[in-house]
Amino acid sequence: MAAPNAQSQPSATTKIPRRVLTAVMNSVAAGVTPRTGIEHLSVGRKAEIGAILSDLDNVGDGGASFRMVSGPFGSGKSFLLQLARNYALERNYVVMDADLSPERRLTGTQGQGLATYRELARNMSTKTSPDGGAMATILEKWISSVQADVMRHTGISASDVQFPKAVETRIIETVNNMQGLVHGFDFAQVIATYWHGTVEQDESKKSASLRWLRGEYSTKTEARDALGTVRVMIDDDDWYDYLKLLATFVRTIGYRGLIILLDEAVNLYKISHTQARLANYEKLLTVINDCLQGRAQGLGIIVGATPQTVEDTRRGLFSYDALRTRLQESRFATQAGVRDSSGTVIRLDPLAFEEVFVLLQRLRFLHASYYCYAERVTDEQLKRFMEETLSRLGADRFTTPREIIRDFISILNLVHQNIALDFDQLVNGSSYAPSVALGSTEDAPADEDTLGADGAPAATPEASIHRSVGDSASSDSSPKNKFTKFTL
Repeated sequence: MAAPNAQSQPSATTKIPRRVLTAVMNSVAAGVTPRTGIEHLSVGRKAEIGAILSDLDNVGDGGASFRMVSGPFGSGKSFLLQLARNYALERNYVVMDADLSPERRLTGTQGQGLATYRELARNMSTKTSPDGGAMATILEKWISSVQADVMRHTGISASDVQFPKAVETRIIETVNNMQGLVHGFDFAQVIATYWHGTVEQDESKKSASLRWLRGEYSTKTEARDALGTVRVMIDDDDWYDYLKLLATFVRTIGYRGLIILLDEAVNLYKISHTQARLANYEKLLTVINDCLQGRAQGLGIIVGATPQTVEDTRRGLFSYDALRTRLQESRFATQAGVRDSSGTVIRLDPLAFEEVFVLLQRLRFLHASYYCYAERVTDEQLKRFMEETLSRLGADRFTTPREIIRDFISILNLVHQNIALDFDQLVNGSSYAPSVALGSTEDAPADEDTLGADGAPAATPEASIHRSVGDSASSDSSPKNKFTKFTL
């Protein structure tokens, strides 16, 4: 096996801000994806990243895209979504992201769909406001740009009595273009109310407009009392229509488009009530159809899910025929044993050995930079760590990056904190037990859909996959032999 490219290793002169280092180290130690500094951990995934960047270009040209990222727990789904978020922000997109949960779904009888919209609105981000809460910033920036444009093209100064009217004319021209869309009239009214609040220096109007845009009103009466002419409010049934409106709006005011990231779609799979689960699948089908058929503009959506969530034909997305036909991998790709990066579903394969090696090098550098010491773990020790980990797992490849990252950081912490401890002593000692990737047997509750004939939970495809990894210890294939071709 070829050696990793030396140029892919982090440079000793690389200077990373302390704030970023702290976020990265705290995140990887806990097994979660960092929200900042993620580029310092990015290895491999060239085809997947290329597909996402292609989607961003399509959205930027006024089109729409939908992708589902499928992989086991810890395989890098959230990492890829976060990477897509950073790429989108750098390219002047507005990004909204949320994790689905029992309280946040696509639809539900207790407002779970609206709860998802509220979380998306709370996490709305731009390049200049990457930490969320960017709704007000977007509106203020737009109004300022309209004011500057009016002064530049009309010669009217900001102190002129005609200036507010000229600016309002431009704003009305912008929002009027949206009135032909579903709910476009009321959306335009809310934007106009925000402008009036700006002119009149009425913070209550601005606040009421932002509350409406964030979906915070509980009743139509409450929304009408606060905004006057607005007849509707964002609710559980139509929140997705307002995402399409927002996509059109942000493109109109100068952004390239709107990117929506929804992680933890396994929570849709976990819904025990069949009809409630199917209602969410129907909502997802609507979203996919809009994006693939061109009914949405300037909108890109990426969803993170486990293979079981997607491919389980009893209760997963494949149990809904209309979704299965849209998400199923091409039989030609399956027969050839290759991945089709143009497909709707991006299926994550395990990282190659060289990629895991480079990842460990980067973690070694980040750890040393964070704790301000000279790197002591050698490349040869990294290789032995990988060999020993695979040998004790009884596997011939790393199924997920998360567990090896946490184990490696834990060992680095112990060696750094205890001078008497030796890296090789910990890795080669009889007590070293690598973490095992979390299976998906807990994905679905044991309800009427998952019970076997004897009343016990039925075996799941992904659970079988994880068992086969553990059973492979008795295989003739030796992990250490696998590394005889791995040269440094």
